[in-house]
Amino acid sequence: MSMTHVFHQGTDLKLPTLVLFHGTGGNEHDLLPLAELLAPGASVLGIRGNVLENGMPRFFRRLAEGIFDEEDLIFRTHEVKQFLDEAAAKYGFDSGNLVAVGYSNGANIAGSLLFHYGGLFRAAVLLHPMVPLRGLAIPSLQGVPVFIGAGTNDPIIRSEETRELESLLSGAGAEVTSHWGNQGHRLSTAEAEAARDWLASLTVSGQ
Repeated sequence: MSMTHVFHQGTDLKLPTLVLFHGTGGNEHDLLPLAELLAPGASVLGIRGNVLENGMPRFFRRLAEGIFDEEDLIFRTHEVKQFLDEAAAKYGFDSGNLVAVGYSNGANIAGSLLFHYGGLFRAAVLLHPMVPLRGLAIPSLQGVPVFIGAGTNDPIIRSEETRELESLLSGAGAEVTSHWGNQGHRLSTAEAEAARDWLASLTVSGQ
């Protein structure tokens, strides 16, 4: 499975490998500075989405703003899972020790991976996500910590949608922590620092 990507071997192989999923119009390099903030020394796999929307990379198609092409989303979710398996074999990182980090469209594909594959990730940082799919029987997420970064004034994602995602993840057993800011749909420094502190607390507690 071919996906444009970048892999950086970390200096501390005990740390999880961070899998980075960019937002619309981004690329595999976009979240590298964030990864360095979140977990210095960790290995990093940055992936570029295989879909183009008006020349802008995305991880799956949408029919309109906030309306996903669900058939394509499901297909692309399995595509990314296959790529992760192949990348683990190629680069030698532990596929059982991955943390997803996604922003906007990237958070939605990461959420869909959780909805389809349960404990694929040991933890997930979802920054400004939406509910990827509804009416899906979500596999057990017992013991999977999830950080959600949300905006009280996000023009794209209503607070009610964030609450719905919290409920769906919690209902499947995930341990959900949400950070609310007022920077709209933008990833703020405070949000990134909150995610860093949250991830550090997981590492300390040995999750």
